[in-house]
Amino acid sequence: MSSALPRLEMLDGWRGISILCVLAAHLLPMGPKSLHGNAMFGLLGMSLFFTLSGFLITSFLLKNPSVIDFLLRRFFRIIPLAWLYLAIALTMAGATPDGWLAHYLFYANLPPQKLVLLTEHIWSLCLEMQFYVGIALMFAIFGVRSLLFLPLIGFAFTMLRVADGVLASSVSYYRIDEILAGCALALIYHQRFHASILEWLRKAPQWLLLLLLLVSCHEFGGPMNYFRPYLAAMLIGATVVNPDHRLARLLDNRILVYLATVSYALYVIHPMLAYGTWLGSGDTIVKYLKRPLLFIVLFLLAHVSTFYYERWWNAGGRMLAKKFSMNAKTDTNTA
Repeated sequence: MSSALPRLEMLDGWRGISILCVLAAHLLPMGPKSLHGNAMFGLLGMSLFFTLSGFLITSFLLKNPSVIDFLLRRFFRIIPLAWLYLAIALTMAGATPDGWLAHYLFYANLPPQKLVLLTEHIWSLCLEMQFYVGIALMFAIFGVRSLLFLPLIGFAFTMLRVADGVLASSVSYYRIDEILAGCALALIYHQRFHASILEWLRKAPQWLLLLLLLVSCHEFGGPMNYFRPYLAAMLIGATVVNPDHRLARLLDNRILVYLATVSYALYVIHPMLAYGTWLGSGDTIVKYLKRPLLFIVLFLLAHVSTFYYERWWNAGGRMLAKKFSMNAKTDTNTA
């Protein structure tokens, strides 16, 4: 199999579904409260997102073993919008200096948590940034072969969840196994492990995996929650290596591709509109009557952010990464 990444449409399809799940969980009533539908969709969306993140990051490092290149691209992708949002949200919340520091250095999700109402969702960015720094340090010190230990590290964190009885959490060491499961999937896809695993994924029952993943995202699933990282990785992996399956074909959708493109902005911005503006105010009936307008404003802001504000920063990150790579090659040739 080629070492190239899978079709972007396939991964974008999953990313589009993940942001839809998260927005539905945060902004819409997903059935009676007694059924905990909102919590299930929230866990499903984030599990898919983290798996994709781990898969893409590991794939990038396998193909381009430049830690500086990796960090520049990731930091310029995440930080500009996150810091802008945090400046507004923390000012509105009247956050303390230590709260500002915890948010801006992305450790606000670690105990004692410094998250406030408008930044509760930032826990996931904290986890992502902590992972970026951690994997970059490991890669820089031990090299590309160190990536082979990521599945074992992920399993160790799952065992920590089992030992402490944590089904789901926003604390990094209780959630990072979802990213590391995506890392394991990348290693399998790029044939760093025995090819039989890849063959099994190709034949895996995708609809059954989806059903099991849904169960593992629900409170009623109990111990199945511990398998959530691996079920998400298996499901995404199965659709990647068997794109002709009916479920996989559903992911090749222009709407999902667009949602994936603006997903980061949608995720970062949406709590501000829901909890910090008139669009999210009022009693239950009034609040949900405003939801269509909220979604219109949210998508407009996300579109502008993605294609104007974020695009400029992303281009700058790629340019700096390219310049660094060229300088590094020049220094090597000179030496």
